[in-house]
Amino acid sequence: MGRRKNVSETETIRAVRPALTPEARENQLIFLATELAEKQLREGTASSQVISHYLKLGTEKSRLECEKLKAENELMQAKKAHLESAQRTEEMFAEAIKVFSKYRGHDEEEPDEEYIDDYDEY
Repeated sequence: MGRRKNVSETETIRAVRPALTPEARENQLIFLATELAEKQLREGTASSQVISHYLKLGTEKSRLECEKLKAENELMQAKKAHLESAQRTEEMFAEAIKVFSKYRGHDEEEPDEEYIDDYDEY
């Protein structure tokens, strides 16, 4: 077996392949920032902003706000699903009325113009 180079943490992190989408790139940057903040916190070199950011994340208020946002998101998704369902129901009723009208002998469709022109020639 060959010798293996001693690779530092930052070199390992930099070896990650480039992101293919903006969202993936954002996630990579968030990961890197979190890793750096963790390293600074462990070494005792973190700035006061970094420390207060992570302290705020650990509070009960922060957890409750996160739960509230999740609940609001679920509510919005439920409202959207309800509106889509109502729209599908309305479309189904319109189609049913159209079918029943044809069944009763009332054709709501207008005759083609070609048919009207041909009729006028006679």
